[in-house]
Amino acid sequence: MLNSIFVRIYLGLLLAVLLVGGLGVLGLHQVNQLREQAYRESMAAGTMHLLASQLAEQTALQRGRSVATWSRLFASRLRLLPWRALDELSDEALRRLERDLVVVEIDGDELAMYQRVDAQLVLNIRLSQVSEQWGRATLFVVMDELLRLPEAQRAEHLESLLKQHLFGVPIQLYEPKAAGLDPDQYRRLDEGDSVITLSASGDAVTIYLGVLGSAKVLGLGPIQRFDPYPPRLMVTSFLVLVLLIGLTLYGLVYRLERRVRAVDMAAAQIAAGDLGTRVPVIGRDAVARLGSSFNDMAARLQRLIVLQREMIRGASHELRTPVARLRFGLEMLEEARDEERRQRYLKGMDGDLQELDKLIDEILTYARLEQGNPALTFERVNVPDMLQQAADELGPLRQSVRIEVMPVDSSLAPERWLAEAAPFYLNRAIQNLISNAMRHAHSHVRLTYHVGRRRCQIDVEDDGPGISEADQENLFTPFMRLDDSRTRSSGGYGLGLSIVRRVILWHGGRALVGRSQSLGGARFSLLWPRRQNLAHENTADALLTKNYTDDTQQS
Repeated sequence: MLNSIFVRIYLGLLLAVLLVGGLGVLGLHQVNQLREQAYRESMAAGTMHLLASQLAEQTALQRGRSVATWSRLFASRLRLLPWRALDELSDEALRRLERDLVVVEIDGDELAMYQRVDAQLVLNIRLSQVSEQWGRATLFVVMDELLRLPEAQRAEHLESLLKQHLFGVPIQLYEPKAAGLDPDQYRRLDEGDSVITLSASGDAVTIYLGVLGSAKVLGLGPIQRFDPYPPRLMVTSFLVLVLLIGLTLYGLVYRLERRVRAVDMAAAQIAAGDLGTRVPVIGRDAVARLGSSFNDMAARLQRLIVLQREMIRGASHELRTPVARLRFGLEMLEEARDEERRQRYLKGMDGDLQELDKLIDEILTYARLEQGNPALTFERVNVPDMLQQAADELGPLRQSVRIEVMPVDSSLAPERWLAEAAPFYLNRAIQNLISNAMRHAHSHVRLTYHVGRRRCQIDVEDDGPGISEADQENLFTPFMRLDDSRTRSSGGYGLGLSIVRRVILWHGGRALVGRSQSLGGARFSLLWPRRQNLAHENTADALLTKNYTDDTQQS
């Protein structure tokens, strides 16, 4: 069960959601505390600022009377504290006071409110809660301000007070009968009482007070009740989130798991011997890339196994002839009566042993190149010098064939002929091509080379019978030898061109075969990037063409 991709991913996500949910609950608690603090400050800000501004304009005697009056009005203890008596406040609270902002602190079961009066004094009110008494007292303080002005100016002055003192709760002057109160409530207002109404939704209250000497009504509110985010909301949201994640994840991972299971089944079929099994590749996501890589691996594995079988068949066939000659030589050696015949048979057997040694060396070299990238050491080599050295070494083997080495563009400076390559393996490939050309040429072999800014090309041409287009496809197959003029009598084991192809492949290039336009025989071309650190980055540069147009222009 736990091996299922869906279950493992889902459990991982569930743990992540639980962690996030726990952090969310803590965060919700902190947010509620901050919101509640802001709510208390908005409720107290306007009243405290208005009281402090009135105290700032009064004398010490007037301040004492005002504090005593307001204490009775608010049914709370009001004090004027010097700044040095505020040690219990935090630095942040003191900075708020300096900016004329209200500070509300919870001190045990009481709310302690602070508002700066001037540079020496701070107004402090301590009460159990912001209640109806606080709202009624606020209306009396505001009404006291309004009664100092003619009735016609009161509405405008009220609006100014609300802006100046940063009231967080709206206060309005209502025309008679415009407050929406019933006759009994208006009667109570006329008698000097206050009236509290509840909103239709039940989450806000408004406090009304009749203006002395006027038919108008002063209203404070609506005062919204503080409504913290409930923890059950977080829990419910969390459960719904887990459910949605589970359903969505199941829909996504089910398809993913089914596609991965297809790769697993294909691997099992290949392990059972069905090398032709492939995985359907759908889309371009990671699983599609996995399927594509798996198919490439399966194709390469199938090709290597087929190649191994071909090599075993080919090697056994090639080994049979020299072994048969050795057996025949041994039999004839036993029957030889004179020394001259024995020496002739021994010489023939030595040639057969050399042939076997060369064949084994060819097989081992090709197997090493075919099964993996050998440890190639790339160096800067001089291409014409390497070609000339190979021509000088192989030329005496068949003196009737003239080997010509020439550049495509002779106007380039000699230092331009340097390219990066593995000298041993590249020289081996060049020698194989020259040997192949010399075996089939009538009298002429031409080696041409070109080293451009980005790629190199070597062409080996001969004036022999050439190769038909039908045979060109299979020419690089191991142990492949043609049935026309390039027959078994011309020598070789059919591995030379296969080695050439593998060598140039590990140089990031290609080996091509075609017909020579100038000599009429075969033309073999080696093409590879000049700089090996770009050989695998710029694949397009490794897929070279048969002409030199680009390089000639860049040169």
